[in-house]
Amino acid sequence: MAKETPTLILGIGNILWADEGFGVRAVEQFHKKYDLVNPNDKIMDGGTLGMYLFDDICRCEKLLVFDCCDFKGKPGELKVLHDKEIALWTSTKLSPHQDGMNDLLVAANLRMSAPDKLVVIGFQPVLLDDYGGSLSDQAKAQLDPAVQAAFEELKSWGVALRERTPNETVRPLNESSALNMEAYEKGRPSQEAADRNGDRRYAFIQTKDAGK
Repeated sequence: MAKETPTLILGIGNILWADEGFGVRAVEQFHKKYDLVNPNDKIMDGGTLGMYLFDDICRCEKLLVFDCCDFKGKPGELKVLHDKEIALWTSTKLSPHQDGMNDLLVAANLRMSAPDKLVVIGFQPVLLDDYGGSLSDQAKAQLDPAVQAAFEELKSWGVALRERTPNETVRPLNESSALNMEAYEKGRPSQEAADRNGDRRYAFIQTKDAGK
């Protein structure tokens, strides 16, 4: 019996940790460029939802994932992962907030509802330890190639896509437009303005106690 979602295009990652947000930014870029012709196909910013993505994965026949992952490549490398290569992708976690996708896929298999096809567009990170930072320049340079790679994979699956017109209004995948990359980068305080000494509330309590 056919599933309710023929194709799911999913971006995962944590935008708070620089290149760890690559998957989210890549799926945003794809969404800006292409529209899904089949209303039953689905595109999602999966962020760090982890197991909350389980039902969406079980309901799709074909799954394409954008992700920042350690596939033992060179920093800044983009790779399309298929078949046995996907086992390497699912065996690593880059973020402490990220449930392993292997858990989701194993659970989907146990439920006999795993996708029939799975492809991962993976980026080998350059920078991770920059809390609140955006993508590295190398990651940004791989966004368009990642979108093109996804387009080619989806085309091989027979997924119908429509290229958007230049002035087309595109509804964001996130509920808040403040999370898109341009707004996110503008909202970051400068090095001078940012508090680098930890939680000010904690510092105040320490100072107050010291004065007793």
